[in-house]
Amino acid sequence: MEIRKVQVTGGSSYIVSLPKSWIEALGIKKNDPLGIIIRQDGTLVITPSIIEEKDQQGKTFGIKPETDPEFLFRSLIGAYIAGYKIIRVISNGEMPARIRTTVKDFCQTTIGPEVIEESVNEIVTKDLLNPAEMPFERTIQRMQIIINSMYRGAITALVDRDTVLAEDVIKNDNEVDRLHWLVMRQSNLIARDLKVAEKMGTTIWAASHYTMISRLFERIADHICRIAKNVIDLGSERINQGIVKGIVDASDLAIDILTRSVDAFFERSIEGSNESIELGSDLIKLCEKITDMILEKQSRIALPLSSIVESIRRIGEYSSDISECVIDHLIGEGLILTYQTYHKVSKL
Repeated sequence: MEIRKVQVTGGSSYIVSLPKSWIEALGIKKNDPLGIIIRQDGTLVITPSIIEEKDQQGKTFGIKPETDPEFLFRSLIGAYIAGYKIIRVISNGEMPARIRTTVKDFCQTTIGPEVIEESVNEIVTKDLLNPAEMPFERTIQRMQIIINSMYRGAITALVDRDTVLAEDVIKNDNEVDRLHWLVMRQSNLIARDLKVAEKMGTTIWAASHYTMISRLFERIADHICRIAKNVIDLGSERINQGIVKGIVDASDLAIDILTRSVDAFFERSIEGSNESIELGSDLIKLCEKITDMILEKQSRIALPLSSIVESIRRIGEYSSDISECVIDHLIGEGLILTYQTYHKVSKL
């Protein structure tokens, strides 16, 4: 860190000189405009005007005849999450149909990218989504709605032995994934360019916690899919009704913990988060009791039933983790606000 003293000129203007090495590295000339961003923690960020071009940076993937479409798809998702706005896929010869299909599947799976150019050996996608149009709050709320629907569907499929409903639950996991990728992408854009945070009305600190909550949502959705798959594996096997009732009770408690955790986040309630965490121990005890019943009465189908109970327990634990994330976020945010208040008072 360089230490530079504040100077006063003209009796009212405060000046701090800029490092010569920084000026030369970026090619800044006399009278060039610079952007100044005031962050919530009291620091200033100085950016050259050419930073606007960051959003236009692209990533190019060269395709070979032996290129695996699944590997290409994962690479495209990686480029999307990293924040690349323009992605090019280029082949030395005519591009195979399977590669074109993969790129178009990528566009349909993610939020924002569209094919804007296509030729015999090249296909180009561009992200057309303005980050400000999808604030973190809206995305998280959308994820919660989908997860609640999936969870209710999975448990109903177990009770009614409805394998068609269970299959439908599994399909909805893709929607949670694409929203999770969007949150990760926006968080990376904010980390790279603070002006994106300004446009979205958020901070790097808040973005990191939204990302953690989104990741927990994605894991919860995975466990809901696991429940649905186990329902399919059970088929028409008879299940002791006492066990079914226990699973339903445990699932109700788990979804209650999740709902309380998310509500505490949007209501900014540390007390609500703590109550949600405390409910987690009740869920663990209930799940252990149900597992004992399964091993005692349902030995032939104990594995899929035990797996369902384990997923319900993990959903409750991930929901409690959301509450812990909420507490960390609010306490840390309080530290930032304290810093701001202190410096405002110091100026009086």
